[in-house]
Amino acid sequence: MPGGKWTKGTSGNPAGRKSGTGQIGKLRAAIAKDVPAIIRSLATSAKAGDIGAARLLLDRVLPALKPIEETVGIALEGGTLAAQGGAVVAAVAAGELAPGQGAALLASLGTLARLIETDELAARVAALEARHGNAQSKA
Repeated sequence: MPGGKWTKGTSGNPAGRKSGTGQIGKLRAAIAKDVPAIIRSLATSAKAGDIGAARLLLDRVLPALKPIEETVGIALEGGTLAAQGGAVVAAVAAGELAPGQGAALLASLGTLARLIETDELAARVAALEARHGNAQSKA
């Protein structure tokens, strides 16, 4: 430890602090035996109409429910991306496809359109460069 500094990459306390010895660990240990009674008390209060207790129980004790969309197949027939987008909109309008799924499909079609444009642009640039290169070599 020259000059009052630790050597780089070396801990000043290699053993470190043991897990659970900090303030939070001490608080958890202090109330651990009372947790079942606390939960029962919250449940009793929630049943009696205490909205705060109900919210706490639902938020902290029970996992949050997440919506699940059923997978639906849709035929995207049609030669153009616009026709495929129209099929998605028609399926949403007919109730065959959830609006969220329709939005995701339309976004995917938009991304696909940008990829196709990029590929076509690259092909055009390559063709122009080949033509320009051929014109220069003939001159």
